[in-house]
Amino acid sequence: MTNIVVVGGGAGGMELLGKIGRRLGKRGQANITLVDISSHHIWKPLLHELAAGSLDEGLNAVDYRVHAAQNGYHFEQGALTGIDRQRRTITLAPMTNDDGEQVLPTRHIDYDYLVLGIGAVTNDFGIDGVKAHCDFLDLTDQAMALRQKILNRFLQHAKQAEHSHFDITIVGAGATGTEMAAEMHHVADTLSGYGYDIGEDLLRVNLVEAADRIMPALTKPCLQDAVERQLNDLGINMMTQTRVTSVSADGLQTASGQFIKSDMMIWAAGVKGPEVLSTLDLQLNQANQLLVHPNCQTTTDPRIFAFGDCAACPQPDGSYTPPRGQTARQMALMVGDNLIRLLKDDDAELKEYLYKDLGAFVNLSRFTTVGNLFSFLGGGLAVRGCPARFVYTSLYRRHMLALHGLPKGLLLLALNGMQRWLRPQLKLW
Repeated sequence: MTNIVVVGGGAGGMELLGKIGRRLGKRGQANITLVDISSHHIWKPLLHELAAGSLDEGLNAVDYRVHAAQNGYHFEQGALTGIDRQRRTITLAPMTNDDGEQVLPTRHIDYDYLVLGIGAVTNDFGIDGVKAHCDFLDLTDQAMALRQKILNRFLQHAKQAEHSHFDITIVGAGATGTEMAAEMHHVADTLSGYGYDIGEDLLRVNLVEAADRIMPALTKPCLQDAVERQLNDLGINMMTQTRVTSVSADGLQTASGQFIKSDMMIWAAGVKGPEVLSTLDLQLNQANQLLVHPNCQTTTDPRIFAFGDCAACPQPDGSYTPPRGQTARQMALMVGDNLIRLLKDDDAELKEYLYKDLGAFVNLSRFTTVGNLFSFLGGGLAVRGCPARFVYTSLYRRHMLALHGLPKGLLLLALNGMQRWLRPQLKLW
């Protein structure tokens, strides 16, 4: 039986697994295995809400083992460390517990077709001190650790006898950085009702961006203006055309000579392929992404596919696919179609991916949502407020329906909505 191994259980990977699991795995046409470093899946665009406590992982996480059992594939938890292309095996690092004790040894998994969808990590651009002093939002575990750190810092600053400020600097004014900046004000407002002694001037947020405007993915100036106005209303200090040159324990140094004092620094500027990709003897670009053909086969090995943020897929105009959630989903589903074709015919003609910009949205917590629909149609349609929030939340609902199917997906969404209404606005532990 054909062995298909998928590394990476992100949004695209999960929808790919649902597709080939039901079409191939359940019918006994392929042996399918998912490999991921985590035990559960949370939609990555919501990690900033998880970090702020607005999202409860217990209500929104999807257990890989449960999903695998229901959708015709297997799950193996672990970190990818190597690929043997001659023997067609991958190697997983040993698993250890919190005390450093080994739970599982090094493992090897055979494949006939390997799919890499491990996403991207935040790019520190080699700037001194970023890794040592900044927090990141690439993984679920990082978001959960940051949540406790944020709550502890709020408590610490709120209980100080002398008046002080909680200074947070977020570097990168894309969707993650901008949404996190607004979410921090939602946290401060909510905690003040939970017994935290938080004054209106306790929280001070700096949003640092090297470009001349925030949210470059919002191509319409009217939408960028709407985001800027809302952030201004919240008192967020937007620092555009500001390049960070070094980071220390108590702040950031900029190219202009300014020092930004900070109690907490969150780095959300740019993406690159995870470091492990540079060890796999596959062709990469300067951003450490795997170079692939338009059908998502890697340029090094036709039995290895890659999609999403870890892949650089060429387009007819000479550009490459942007690191967007919609790109990963569309590429993943196409890879699923190509795998189904290959199992029927080794010489089958494979589909090629053509990027179509469906739009971009930014959700500023409970304050407002703005976005652009169908950008590929003459620039698209600008939406804001309630219509934009409806579209934004619909993206997550669609993802849940794709993972669980229509009946179960609708039931889970209904239960999720009820529990959101019943539980506290923030998870405090």
